[in-house]
Amino acid sequence: MLGIVAMATEESMFMGRKLYVGNLPYEVGETELQELFARAGSVESVTVMRDQMTGRARGFAFVEMSTDEEAQAAIRELNASQVGGRSLTVNEARPKAERSGGFGGGNARRRGRSEPRW
Repeated sequence: MLGIVAMATEESMFMGRKLYVGNLPYEVGETELQELFARAGSVESVTVMRDQMTGRARGFAFVEMSTDEEAQAAIRELNASQVGGRSLTVNEARPKAERSGGFGGGNARRRGRSEPRW
């Protein structure tokens, strides 16, 4: 029983105020999300992720709430809710995965070759 209590306390310590919102209709903008999440509490920021070339929404966003409690309330109230005919995914945002540098790819066996193949 003590292990369960310790785990729950640890989880609440790491609970963030930044939320991932997925499966968004492409037409939804920052203003609509601000209004939607304001039902659960005070919204600090809203960022709809957009394609760099076209500026078109990519179907997901990040919303930062004022407190952890408001973030939890937003998850409870808005996860799986319908917006524009789509079922939203709302959960705690995770840190961006580390990417290795360099280009990668290619065939490792050809690296030692000094002349082109043709």
